[in-house]
Amino acid sequence: MKQSITRRSFMKTAAAASMAGTMIAPRLSMAAPASSKLQHAAIGVAGQGAYDLGQIFSSEKVDVVALCDIDSKNLEIASKRYPGARLYRDWREMLDKESDKIDSVNVSTPDHTHAPASITAIRNGLNTFCEKPLTHSVYEARKVTEEARKAGVATQMGNQIHSHDFYRTAVQWMKDGAIGKIKGWHSWSAARYGLRNEICKNGRIRPTASDPVPENVDWDLWLGVAPERDFKLDYYHKFYWRLWRDFGSGETGDFGCHIFDPIFTALGVKDPISIICQTENISEEMWPHWIQAEYLFKGTELCAGDTIVGTWSDGGKQPKSGLSPHLPNGFKLPGAGSMIIGEEGTMIVPHVKEPSIYPEKKYKHYKKVDLITMNHYHDFVEGALGNGTPGSHFDYSGPMTEAVLLANIANRFPGKTLEWDAERLKFTNSKEANKFIRCKYRKGFKVIGL
Repeated sequence: MKQSITRRSFMKTAAAASMAGTMIAPRLSMAAPASSKLQHAAIGVAGQGAYDLGQIFSSEKVDVVALCDIDSKNLEIASKRYPGARLYRDWREMLDKESDKIDSVNVSTPDHTHAPASITAIRNGLNTFCEKPLTHSVYEARKVTEEARKAGVATQMGNQIHSHDFYRTAVQWMKDGAIGKIKGWHSWSAARYGLRNEICKNGRIRPTASDPVPENVDWDLWLGVAPERDFKLDYYHKFYWRLWRDFGSGETGDFGCHIFDPIFTALGVKDPISIICQTENISEEMWPHWIQAEYLFKGTELCAGDTIVGTWSDGGKQPKSGLSPHLPNGFKLPGAGSMIIGEEGTMIVPHVKEPSIYPEKKYKHYKKVDLITMNHYHDFVEGALGNGTPGSHFDYSGPMTEAVLLANIANRFPGKTLEWDAERLKFTNSKEANKFIRCKYRKGFKVIGL
């Protein structure tokens, strides 16, 4: 009997072939669908979620057919922009009912929901866009990456600047050898979340009082896999979940996957050999005020040695410009970005600003890179349609997320060098640190694959 070609089977075959390097032009008419556009669903439709969905929709190759959010007000607002989309409060219900009707999904939720929603979508054969950091734990990053590879779906992490001309210029300059072989780099973010100071007055513990849960919010679904706790207005939902270990990844997770990105892309570094972290104000509840982490990586062909050291600082900490022999005295570093030191020069890559190379006189007339402007979201849509591989696919962004999140384990053990065995997904010299590689899921929210 001749096997019929369904929309889903064609989409999956096209995306998988694209990931393998074979270019297949989408011919969705083969499946005789109601629409030749990508049938898309969104998990998290407010704030960054609203922006993500709007950008995906702007490709004009997408129909938004389902929306999910734990906040009914968010759903009401989104449904006016995408009339006719089916509405859900629980992403598990949406994926259970919609997976045979949709082609793709974006996950734009607090960090602790990234992996559960993404891996469920992937296991249902859906092309998946997920906000950064890709996951909340190192173990989740590994599992989501493996499942995406196995499923052959198109994927993209939401480190949008990966596709921006600024970061792509820095990548090309490094690959071209503009500053010679790379000796090391320093990355940082000055971001600080203001509520932390207020909370710290109470001894860095969760609020002792609670507030009534707003009628529009399903608090149990917002907590999801995380441990149960009382609702407190403005302390978690909608923004400050980033501060808490149970839900967010602190300034490190928020910015590390952005700022490390051009370096990982250019140099091809992947798994750290070791990491050591300095910090203070350690708490089991909240991420520290600041951290400074030093990574040791195996060197690549663009590196000056067999190994290379990269550092990360946040919470107002940053390196001294004097660490580079190529910068002028008193050089003021940007508030966030990277200082990449080569044998012949130093590159400054600000966060979402044009990179520059020093000594200024030497590189004054250095040729700028001619790039085609890209849209990170449209890159995902094209990948889902079988037209190429998105630049921040999970086989790339998954390992980078692992590296970033290792700092969120090391900050629990300041001053201790943790030796990392990436293949076995464990620290070889700390049983205590290994306890934090994965997190336990709350009863009733266990996820297949995790």
